[in-house]
Amino acid sequence: MNEKKNVMGQGVVRDARQLGIPKMLILGLQHMFAMFGATVLVPILVQGYGLPLNIQTTLLFAGIGTLFFHCCTKMKVPAFLGSSFAFLGGFAAMANMDSGAYATMEASEKLQYACGGIVVAGLLYVVLAAIIKLVGVHKVMHFLPPVVTGPIIILIGLNLAPSAVSNASTCWWLAIVSIAVIIVANIWGKGMIKIVPILLGVVIPYLVALVCNFAGMAMIDFSGLSVQGLFGGATPILGFQPFVTDFGGNIAKFDVSGILVMAPIAIATMMEHIGDISAISATVGENYIEDPGLHRTLIGDGVATSLSAMFGGPANTTYGENTGVLVLSRVYDPKVVRLAAVYAIILSFSPAFAYIINTIPAAIIGGVSFILYGMISAIGVRNVVENQVDFTNSRNLIIAAVILVCGLGFSSGLTFQVGSASITLTSLAIAAIAGIALNAILPGNDFHFGKSANDDTGSLGKY
Repeated sequence: MNEKKNVMGQGVVRDARQLGIPKMLILGLQHMFAMFGATVLVPILVQGYGLPLNIQTTLLFAGIGTLFFHCCTKMKVPAFLGSSFAFLGGFAAMANMDSGAYATMEASEKLQYACGGIVVAGLLYVVLAAIIKLVGVHKVMHFLPPVVTGPIIILIGLNLAPSAVSNASTCWWLAIVSIAVIIVANIWGKGMIKIVPILLGVVIPYLVALVCNFAGMAMIDFSGLSVQGLFGGATPILGFQPFVTDFGGNIAKFDVSGILVMAPIAIATMMEHIGDISAISATVGENYIEDPGLHRTLIGDGVATSLSAMFGGPANTTYGENTGVLVLSRVYDPKVVRLAAVYAIILSFSPAFAYIINTIPAAIIGGVSFILYGMISAIGVRNVVENQVDFTNSRNLIIAAVILVCGLGFSSGLTFQVGSASITLTSLAIAAIAGIALNAILPGNDFHFGKSANDDTGSLGKY
């Protein structure tokens, strides 16, 4: 049977071919719109930090990474891999590094070293996948309880907050329009509107800024656009063209500092991955943690991340936005998600698209960031609350306290010499190392992954 009943008694479709090709194509577009705003926002934000992360490269490897993930998971898991916001703190830290070899380094080269750290972060997924396959998921998760991962996720958002204020301050009223659109769409929106609040939070304020431009208020800079550039020339804006020549200058480079800045973030994103796979499993009514297996989903996500970073792209992550599309449409066929991946690859070859994205005013980015950065921290809070971490327990209180103080106190990081190498630890890396170490050293770790706080059947863990 292609159609079943879900827990709400509503019809669900597991084979979209029964709907016909036109509807399948539209469903694929819906998934693309769901991931689109957040995926392209990552390179825009990173460019704001001063690092030239390419939008087209980001889209290309979101599509390729998604297709690779589906191959790794036996074509069973309806997940889309878009740009990860968790690594924004690392990009910001790399952009601001000005000691040792980084003191005179060009921004493009800093990006290469940041990508090198992300390559290693992706490989950590593969390491965890191998460990899970060998010893089982329950034993591994015992050393990464919510009292460690929750505060780390909280810090990711808090460390990024100043950049949101900085961008929004370029035009507060436009930033507020962006925030208002996102709130209205997310809370009161219906159907498709509710699924793409971030995209609407960019598009609608952009249209407002465009109207202001026509009214004589310079809100958007179109100075880089020319008639010759539109229809011809060395780099035509309209039409499609490959940009593989950019890869040669964006291949990842590796050093200890870059790795220590970016790789520890994988601790938080691996936990996010596990939560996303659990959420997709619950939505679809299939246990993807067992079949095709958590180790396969981790390998798919990790290798896709490393592949993207190797060619100058950001880290990938499973997108909750697309899980929302599954809930709305009740079409659980992974084929429609793969269609969205194909659309992303096609759009990545459009210079016109990349140009338009680069004209978005900083204030709009700031307004969107207000919501997104806060949501990152809120996810960390939710991680702690849902697992009912007991903060009347001194052990838990000490671990969380040290993580938060390290993450907020070491605002400039910590630089030290090991032989001839200058190594810089960011505040997030220091916090992650301190939290994992304390959790391993202090007695009383009674976290049990796979058991809820109230019974033995929960999906996250008992603490």
